[in-house]
Order: sequence, then C-alpha cells, then structure tokens
Amino acid sequence: MKLRAITLNNVRRFTVPTGVSGIGDGLNVLSEPNEHGKSTLFDAIHAVFFKAHGANDREIKALKPHAGGAPEVTVEVETPDGRFVIAKRWTSKAQATVHCAGVLIAQADAAEAWIAQLVGATSGGPSGLVWVRQGLTGLTAGSQREQAAALEARRDLMSSVSDEVEAMTGGRRMDAALARCKEELAKLATGTGQKKAGGPWRAASDQVDALLAQQVDLTATAAALHAALDDRKQKRRALAEVEAPDAATIRKDRLDAATEAHRVAERHAELTETAARKVTAARLALTAALARRDALQRAQAEQDEATRQAAAATAARAAAQETLAAARDGLDRAETALGQAQTALTVAETAQRHVERQRAARDGAARRADLAQRIADAEAARSVIEAHAAAAQTGPDRAAVQQIDRLATALATARATRDAMAVQIVVSYAADPHDRVRMDGTALADGTAYAISRGAILSVAGLGEIAVRPGAAAPDSDAVEQADRALARALAAFDLPDVAAAHSAAEARTYAATRAGEARARLDGLAPDGIDPLREALAAIPAPVAAEEALDPQAVEDALHEARAGQTAAQTAQRAAAEAMSRARESAAKAEAEFAAGQDRVTRAVAGLKGFDDTTLAQLTEAVTQATTALDAAEAVHAEQTRHAPDLAAAAATLARARSVDEAARAEIARLRPEIARLDERIASGSGDAVEERLAECEAALIAAEATLARYGHEVAVLQRLESALTAARVAAREKYFAPVAAELKPLLHLLWPDAELTWTQDTLLPESLIRNGQTEPLDILSGGTQEQIALLVRLAFARMLTRDGRHAPVLLDDALVFTDDDRIERMFDALHRQAGDLQIIVLSCRQRAFRDLGGARLRLSSDAVEGALTA
Repeated sequence: MKLRAITLNNVRRFTVPTGVSGIGDGLNVLSEPNEHGKSTLFDAIHAVFFKAHGANDREIKALKPHAGGAPEVTVEVETPDGRFVIAKRWTSKAQATVHCAGVLIAQADAAEAWIAQLVGATSGGPSGLVWVRQGLTGLTAGSQREQAAALEARRDLMSSVSDEVEAMTGGRRMDAALARCKEELAKLATGTGQKKAGGPWRAASDQVDALLAQQVDLTATAAALHAALDDRKQKRRALAEVEAPDAATIRKDRLDAATEAHRVAERHAELTETAARKVTAARLALTAALARRDALQRAQAEQDEATRQAAAATAARAAAQETLAAARDGLDRAETALGQAQTALTVAETAQRHVERQRAARDGAARRADLAQRIADAEAARSVIEAHAAAAQTGPDRAAVQQIDRLATALATARATRDAMAVQIVVSYAADPHDRVRMDGTALADGTAYAISRGAILSVAGLGEIAVRPGAAAPDSDAVEQADRALARALAAFDLPDVAAAHSAAEARTYAATRAGEARARLDGLAPDGIDPLREALAAIPAPVAAEEALDPQAVEDALHEARAGQTAAQTAQRAAAEAMSRARESAAKAEAEFAAGQDRVTRAVAGLKGFDDTTLAQLTEAVTQATTALDAAEAVHAEQTRHAPDLAAAAATLARARSVDEAARAEIARLRPEIARLDERIASGSGDAVEERLAECEAALIAAEATLARYGHEVAVLQRLESALTAARVAAREKYFAPVAAELKPLLHLLWPDAELTWTQDTLLPESLIRNGQTEPLDILSGGTQEQIALLVRLAFARMLTRDGRHAPVLLDDALVFTDDDRIERMFDALHRQAGDLQIIVLSCRQRAFRDLGGARLRLSSDAVEGALTA
C-alpha cells in the first residue's frame, strides 16, 4: 500500500477541505511551521485506518473543530490491485466508503473489513512498526494497547521471514534440560549465585563458619594463656628490680640532695629579687627628683616671661586708648560739619524745587486741561464697558444658537415624519357651530387634518367620546421624543423657554458685545496704558500758585551748587574720620586682648610656683644628687647578688627528675602487684578448661566441614556452567532468529557507527543494547538523540522487511528527529534516501531550515491541493 493523497474537512483547525496531493514513491517531505497541521494530518491518517467510523472515543473527539462539525478524512491509496479512495466520517452521520475508479466497492462494515484486510489490522498493522507520532520517537512509546499491537506486528513479521522458531527455542529437550538444571541449581543457590537460605550449601557454609569461629576463639584462648604466662614472668622480674634495697637507697639519696640544692637556690633567688626591687625603687626616686627640679626651672622661667609680656601689654593698652579717644573726637567734629552741610543742601534743594514748580506751572496749564479731558472721556468709556460686559457674557453665543436651530430643525423633521406616517383625522361639519368635536380638549377645525401617533380621545357634543387607537403598526414617536428632549436640554442650559427666546437672548448678547467693543476701542485710544498713568501725568504738572514770591533761578542754582560741594567735602571728611575711628577701635580691642592674656599668663605662672612651696632650686638639685648615689649603690648590690647566684632552673629540673624517678618507682610497684595477681588467677582458670584438647577436636571437625562445603561449591559451579552453556545455545538460536532484521539494520547502523551492532530481547523483539567500540551500552542510558536515531533506523529496517514480505507499508514520520545534532542528521538523511529506493517515506517536520537539505519531493498542505486530488 502507498499513499497518494489525503484530504481533511472539519478536522480541528481545518474547517474547509484541505489536504496534500501528489505523494509519490520514495522520499516525500512536508516541512511547515508549528501549528500548520502536520500532527493533525498524522492523526487523521491513523484514524482512517484504525478507527471505525462508528467510534466516538477521546481520539475521535479530539479531531472535532472548535466550531463543531463532523470530522471527515479521505485518503487515496495505491495497491497492486489499483487505486482506491477511502473516505470516513465520524460522529454525525458516520459513514465509511471505499471507491475504485469512481465506483463504490464497499461501505459501512464492509468498508471497515476492506481497510482491516489492507493494513493487516488483525496482526497489529504497520503503525507500530513504521509510523512515528510526534513526541513518541522511542520504540516502546505509546499506550499499552499500541505497544501490544506493535509487538504482535513484529512477531508476525519475524515469523514470516524466518523459519527458525524451533531453532530459537533449541528444542524441547534443551528446554527440559535447562529447566532441570535450574531446578537443581535453585535447591543450592539463589538467582544471583549466592547460597540459598535453608539449602544444604548454606548449611555446610554455616557449619564451616561456626567451626571457624570456634577455632578462632579456642586459638585466641590458648594464645592468651601462653601470653599470660610470659607476661607474669616479665612482670615478676620487673617488680624484683624495682623493689631491690640498693635501688631504693639510691633513689632516696638523690631526692634528698636535689631537695637541699633547690632550697639553697630559692633562698639566694629571693635575696637577688629584693636587691632588684631596691634598684627599681632608687631609679624611680631619681626620676621623680629630676622631674621636680626640671618643673621648678620651667615654672620660674615662665613667670619671668609672663611678667615681661604683661608689662608690654599694659603699655600698648594705654597707647591704644589714647589713640581711640583722639579718633572719637575727630569723628564727632566731622559728623557735626556733615550735618550742617546737609541742612544747607536741603534749603538749597527746596528753593530749587520752588523755582521748577513756578516754571512748570507757567508751561503746563494747557497740558493739564488736555489730560483732564482725556481722563474724563476714558472714565466714561470704561463705564460703558462695565455696563455691557455682563450682558455680553449672558445668553447663548452664535455656536449655541446654531446648535439650538439644528436641534429645532431635527425636532420639526421628526414630527413631520411621524405625522406623515401617522393616522390623520379630518372633520367636515355639516352646519355650525364648527367646534362640536374636540380632541384632548382642543376643538377641531373644519376640513383640517390632525395626525394621531399614539391614540387620542375625541369628544363629540351630544354624542359622547370616540377612542382612536392606531394599532401595532403605528409610527414610532421615540425619535420625536428624543429630539424634543435634546432641544429641551439645549434651551435649559441657558434657562430659555423656547427657540425665539434663544434668538432674542443671542441678539442682546451680540448688541452688548458690540457696544462694549466700541467703548473698549475708545478707551484704548484715550488711555492705551490705562487711566492711572494719565492721572500720574496730571499730578506731575504743578498747579499754579496764586500768592508765591518769585525766586531768581540763577541765584538759586548757584546756592544749590555751593551746598552740594560743601556736603561732598563734609562727607569725605566724615568717612576719613570714621575709618580712623574703626582702626583705633580695632587696635584698642587687640591691645585689650593682649593685656588680658598677659595677666592670665602671670596668674598661671604664680599658681604653678605655689606647688613648690618654699623649696629652692638648690635643694632640688641636692635631692637629685642623693638619688643618683642611692641608685648606684643599689645597682652594685644587685650585681654582686646576681654574680654569685646558683642556677635555680637547673636545681628545679634536678629536683623534678629525682621526684619523678621516685614516684615512677612507687607507681610501678603499685601497678605490677595487682596485675601479677590477676595473671595468677587467669592462668589458674585456663589450665582447668583443657583448651589445647578442644582446639585439636575443632580443627579436625573443620577439615571435614570444609570438604563438604567444597563438594557443594563444585556442584553449583558445574550446574552454573551447564546453565551458561545451555543459555548460550539458545542465544545462538535467537541470534539466528534475528538475523534478517540485523542484516537490514547493519548498513544503516554503520552510517552512524562503523562496526556497531544491536542486541535483541526475546520478550519484546526489540533492541536492548548497542555494542560499539567493544563496549555494550543499554539503550535506556543513551542520550535522547541516540535513542531516537536507533528507533528510526529500526523502523526503516522493519519497513524494508515488510516490503520484501510483499506487505508494502508507507513509512510515516512526524517529527521523528527532534534531538539529533547537525552532523548526525546529515547521516540520518542519507539513511532515509538509502531506504527510499523501494519504500514510500513521508516525513513531517517543523524544522524547515534543518530539513531543507533532506531532499525528496516537497509536499504542501493547503486547500488548493484538494481540487483534482481525489478521483472519487
């Protein structure tokens, strides 16, 4: 069987007919991005061949699109009997059909039987051998049912290409011999070759272990008895040597001599230490005398220097105070002269202002009149602006009026539309009066049409009331109400009753804005900077004074010039006097500080001398001389004591050694006596247990038990060797059974690993380990890439075997190479091309860039490929 075209409709994301056509022999590649529908295509093909059209399990439900619908899949296949089109539909209106050249040859259950016969479903079909679903690249992947079907397919294939089943089992006699061998071996040993608990081999081993333990105990007891005798002999000899009278006397004499020598050395050391303390005290006394003498010398020198500094500071202070008083007098005189000059200047400036005011009054009479008129006109214009400003901001503006007009037009249009579609009433009176018919209280005029949109009550004088109801087809008046509400909201925003009032308010606002604009233009022309600058200019023009004495301008100007010159001279003199005053004040402050510092230093010097009372420098010098003499004498005594001092450390070491020897002898005696007593007791006890005789009996029994254990060990080794030989024979037969698939797989394996081969298991009929470079590696410890590569090569080998057995099945691979590196993927591509010579291989992959170099026929999954793809 070979696939030629596939069409999907209402399968997951494919809600319109979509498919693949032009699938040829050899290698076909569909390489598209993720979520393009490759795995959906795989699941659809699997469902066609292995899911009955009446099925509605989880796998079929997974094919349904989100929008709903019945999944439909059509597959065109080619067999030696011709081309056939298989179509299936699940869930709603389920059906299955098989057509050949447009003729229906089977449907429903007959179609399912035809498909089962085509794929050999009774023996598992090709899916477990040569079809790889995405994410299940391993040989043992999938559900238990899928694994069982794949095992059955492998067993059927292997049995059909090899007649070595009996050779593989080795015959029934080999099975019986191997079973009897294992039975006998099981009585003695476990499956791992260890001694079986409760068996005779274990019992013999336990007996040998017990006798060995007894031998070890008896040997240790005998050895301990001999060791105790030797140890007691040595300890008695050692005790006799330690307790000898001569040795005890020598130890006592040495201890007494060392004790006396140490006592003498300690006494001399005490005397030497006393002399050293005297030297230290004398040295401290000399240091104190020198320090006191030097301190007195420094205090006297400090007093002399402080007295000299205080006298100089007193003189400087007096001179600074005299300078400060003279500067203060000069500053007072300069400030008095400055005040007089400022008074003369004030008088001259006042006269000058009188002269200028008189001149301005003469020149500014016309200017004052013009400014006064401009101010009056500007204030009038501002009053007009203030009067119309509020009105210019009240009421709707132009845009608001236009919006109100648009809303009024919309309301009128809505009403006209409603009235045009509404029921109308026209009353024609036969005689006067023409007001006998009223509608909602309003008299109806003769010959006038009145629209009724939502019903009305007609009152007829002398007759009664007539209710008018337009019915369900009456025109809708919601548009009128909405337009009316919109217009009402627009008028209410300006507190207006109707549209006419809005126009009146807008005209009033426009008139007020026009008047305010005109007045603002007049105000800008009269007072561009405001009225206040005009008032300030008017105030700056002096008003004429009627009774004021006329002054001579030249005389006033000369007097002003003279007063200013006098003020400048007085200011210069005052600033010079002030600077002299500042310098004098700084000098006086500095002199005062130096005077205070000098007095403080004298006070500290006098206080420092009080600590010496009436002691003179000569007295302190004499004390230093006496302390020096006492130190020399103490150092001489100490040197003499040190020179004749015995070695205290050597005496202490000698005494410690003598004491150690004496104490060690006492301890040795105290230790040896109890130990000798214990050894006496142990020897006496061991002599009565016949240890030597018991040890000889134990060794004889051990020899017999070891012979029995060796016999069982030899029997186990023989049985194990027999089992190994029988198993090897069965393995040889099994290898002969797997020879066809190994032959197909060998050249493929060598593309990746030269000289590599696989070992197979009889239970699963699958490889269990890879042998390369002389090392056997179980498949489950290999990398994910290596496992998927081996799985793909095994499937290609099975596909070739199916073809040679006359059961051609397409190899369908959905992302079967996920973990393969760039180098090995090239060699895997070579393997696919090698097998594609007489196989049909369809590769589905999302790795577009990597599979670009695979070659083969390129397939496309699209709706364009559906047209003309199927013959049915």
